[in-house]
Order: sequence, then structure tokens, then C-alpha cells
Amino acid sequence: MINIKENEKLSIMNHSCAHLLAQAVKHLYPEAKFWVGPVIEEGFYYDIDLGDEKITEEDIPRIEKEMKKIAKDGKRIVRQEISKAEALEKFADDKYKIDLIERMNEEETVISCYSQGDFTDLCRGPHLESVKELKYFKLIKFSGAYWKGDAKNKMLQRIYGVCFENEEDLNNHLAELEEAKARDHRKIGKEQEIFMTHELVGAGMPLWLPNGSIIRKNLENYIYEKERNLGYDHVYTPCVGTVDLYKTSGHWDHYKENMFPSMKVDDEEFVLRPMNCPHHMLVYKNKMHSYRDLPIRIGEFATDFRYEASGAVKGLERVRCMCQNDAHLFVTPEQIGEEFKKVVSLILDVYKDFGLNNYKFRLSLRDPEDKEKYFDDDEMWNNAENKLREVLNELGVEYFEAVGEAAFYGPKLDVEVKPAVGPEVTLSTCQLDFLLPRRFELNYIDSNGEKQTPVVLHRAIFGTFDRFTAFIIEETKGAFPTWLAPVQVKVMPVNSEYQADYGEEVYRLLKDKGVRVELDARNEKLGYRLRESQTQKVPYTLILGDAEKENKQISYRLFGEKETTTVSQEEFVELLLNEINTKANRK
Repeated sequence: MINIKENEKLSIMNHSCAHLLAQAVKHLYPEAKFWVGPVIEEGFYYDIDLGDEKITEEDIPRIEKEMKKIAKDGKRIVRQEISKAEALEKFADDKYKIDLIERMNEEETVISCYSQGDFTDLCRGPHLESVKELKYFKLIKFSGAYWKGDAKNKMLQRIYGVCFENEEDLNNHLAELEEAKARDHRKIGKEQEIFMTHELVGAGMPLWLPNGSIIRKNLENYIYEKERNLGYDHVYTPCVGTVDLYKTSGHWDHYKENMFPSMKVDDEEFVLRPMNCPHHMLVYKNKMHSYRDLPIRIGEFATDFRYEASGAVKGLERVRCMCQNDAHLFVTPEQIGEEFKKVVSLILDVYKDFGLNNYKFRLSLRDPEDKEKYFDDDEMWNNAENKLREVLNELGVEYFEAVGEAAFYGPKLDVEVKPAVGPEVTLSTCQLDFLLPRRFELNYIDSNGEKQTPVVLHRAIFGTFDRFTAFIIEETKGAFPTWLAPVQVKVMPVNSEYQADYGEEVYRLLKDKGVRVELDARNEKLGYRLRESQTQKVPYTLILGDAEKENKQISYRLFGEKETTTVSQEEFVELLLNEINTKANRK
């Protein structure tokens, strides 16, 4: 799906179409007031105050019709520059525009407006020359949105739309949007009872339901075993810390706006942790280390809290309470290359298991012409960046360099994955850090008996279990691979009276093998039960009739297929367990 915001031509077109929408709404609702109408990845939207009126499904075609009428008239879009005082006078009866004007920087003495016929809007632009160029657009959806994203403010009407240069591109985009809707993890998560939210718990605070808990636990077990085999030691640390902890790490000065407010308990001030690295620094510092001990790999499935604006939270994808697949590797400078290689190899291994093959690596480096932005150690930077390049080249992975995008304290690797629909998402990261070990005064004794400061690699393979689960839901459309599916097998006697005993036998056989299996022996028609199993996207549905009972056989139907295969009990158990144990991905 094309990112309209990043396409200059389409961005201008959609910005102009947002004004066209506002003009049409003004014609139909003369008392309407307008907040903002920005371009977004999927197109544009406009936030509108309609007083006591509410947009309904029936209103959308009417607004579209008016937009087409205005566009056909072909009025020019004219830019006008006015002073701040003139702007305040011009929009004196519009509190929304007054708010925008008053919040402008003092340096902005000239304000631009754009007019098209009888409609004028405050805007920086740019825009098309004429509304006549707006031919291929569609209003997609509408919703409520609090003014400025603050629940204390008035609820405005938000109308979304999109505009393209031709009909084919528009139709392709709309088809992709429909596919995205079908894959939306929030929709599937509700249908399959994976997670829920509730206003009493709060925005961005998902509740994992039993089915979701199974998925998450399997993800945790999967990555835990891989990390243990690579020499990681796992810990549990508190999800709070003192303000002093984050002052020591530097997060209090640089990340405070993304943290929840502090709370005072007795004589100490605590804060919900937004990340785990300060805690892991102290775990390392708990005892003296020799160079022979390094690398030390500390992993944790840690619950963290970050303040996200209420308008930004989205299902499991963007939350305020998350569980990170986090780890910190404490290494000597000489070990950076080898440990980085192991991290990248682990990422590649995991992506292979999940059938992910459309991704690229982004290597963020410092800008050597702007050294003041970065931790001052040229030798450390040059050696580290060269080692990272060497590893990526050795492994033969596709990557690109983003010069000037490194963090202050070290270079970073991000893995950008192309999902089934929508823009690329970052799943895995690995960050080198020269600074944090120094802030916490970490050290090890080298081969000469001298104290040295380790380098830290921050890495997250899944990122967060929340976001990774959302990604997998949308990639699979909820049809999880068998090893991950909440229910792996459904057993269905054809007749609940005559084959119930055999259904129970097969159910017990699979249960004893550790399979997540359900017995559906309800007094309902087989066709109804089969359709229900397909709707629930159960990988294997077993159909047991008289022949299967007599011959100790199993007839199974795979999700999404209509054909049935009959095998012996032993054959079925073998193929099922093999698929689970190898974590096979059936297409």
C-alpha cells in the first residue's frame, strides 16, 4: 500500500482534497467549524465541529456528491498571505482557527490562507492550482475525535478520505484498504477472543484473553529456548524504579515526556519504567566481572509503560503497557562483531521460522561531519561501525546505511519488515551503547588486571510481544500455524450418539500427546459444526464416522480446504506432532 504522506505529488493532491471536503461540508452544514485537515499515510482527514449534528453512513454519499459538484465547477485555488492581526480578525468567530493562530511561533508574522470559490481556509499549503484536478477521490470512513486529542475537550466529527490521479490507482488503493480491514488484528482479535480492551482499565492497556495467552506463552517459550541455547541468562526485575534511577541513566532528562507521572511513596519518588536497561545495568553491577566472564547476556520478558497519546493507541500494535522481548549484552570492544553477528543470525533464524522473507536492514550511523551530536570517541565509533558493516556483509543480508540517524550513544540496526498490507514496520532492533555503562560506572577486569568499561548491545528480537502478535495476526489473517494456534485440533463425531465414544478416544489420545484439542460432540448437524470450525480457523478438523471408528482411522480436513484425508491414528499423530515440533508454516 502506497504511503501517500511520503509521496509529494499525492500528498499535495490529498491536502487539496481535504479542503474540497471542508468546502462541501460547509455547503451542506453552514454552521460547521473546522479544526485541522492533515495528510496521513492512507489519505487525509478533516476534524469538524457540526454542533449537535452527527455524521451518519447516509451522509457520506451526499458529501461526496457535493465535492464532485464543486470540483466540476473548476475554481482556482488561490494563496493569500495576511498578517497575524488580519488573520485574527478574519477568523474572529472561529475558536478553532483562533487557537491555531495564537499558537503559532512569534517569528511567523505572515500567515497564509487558501481560497477556492466561496471557501477560505487557514493553511500553509502547498495546494493544486484548481479543484478541477480532483476527480478520483473517495470518502472512506468517519469517526469521533476529541479536539487536540484531549478527552476533556469537545468531540469533533472526523471524516477520512483519499484521492488519486486516476481511477485505477484509486480502486487498487481501496481494494488494499478492504484487505487491510479483513486483516485488522483488532477485528480478528475480537472474533477469536485473543484480547480485549475496556475503558475501566484504560486506553492502551489490553487484556489478554485465554486464547491470546496461549499465543503469547508459546511465543515466550519459543524465544526463551533460543536465547537459552545462545547463553542468555534471564531475570525478573520490578516494573517501577526510583526517579533517581532514571536520572542516573539519563532517561529522566531526555525521555520524561514519554513516561507516566512519578508517584511518591514514603520518602521516595517512583515511576513506572519505560524500558529495562537501567535495571539490567544494576544486575550486571551486582558483582565484579573478569574479561573471562564476558560476554554476559541478560534477557527479560519485561512489562514496560510508556505514555502514548490516546489518539495514537491501537489494539496491540501501539499500547501504553507492553511486554518487551528485551536483552542487554555486556561485551568487550573486541567482542562487538561476534555478538552482533549472533544477534543478526538469531533474527534471521526467527524470521525463517515465521516465514518472513520481505525485509531489509537499516544501519543507522553517525554523521562524521557533525560530531557534536554524538558520544565523543572516534576510535570506538569507527571500529564499531566497521564491525557492523563487516557482519552484515559476511551474512549477505540486504541493508542500507542511514548516515546521521544513529543515537547519541552508538550505531543502531533496525529490521524493517513489509507486511501483507500497509507500510513497513520495524520488528527487531539492535543498539550499541557506549554511554550507559559509563553512567552506571560498570567495569570488568581485563587480562592486565586493569578496570575497563564494557560496551552494551541493547536488542529486541520480537520487539514487544504485543506488537509482534498484532503483526502475526494480520500476516496470517488469524489462521495461525498449528504450533501457535490456540486450538490445534477439533474432533467431530459425525453422529453425537453413535460415534461419541470414538470421538472421546481420539480426543484423549491427542490430549495425552500435549495437543491443544477440543471435542465437538454437540447435537448439531455436521455441516454447521464444520463451518464453525472453519470460521474459528482451527488448523485440523477431524471427522469421525462409522468407518473411522471401525478401522481406528482419522479423517481430517485442513483449514481452508474442502478435501478430507483419511489415515491411521498413528500416521495422524506422527504428522501432527511433526508439524508442531518443526513449527512448519503451511501456505
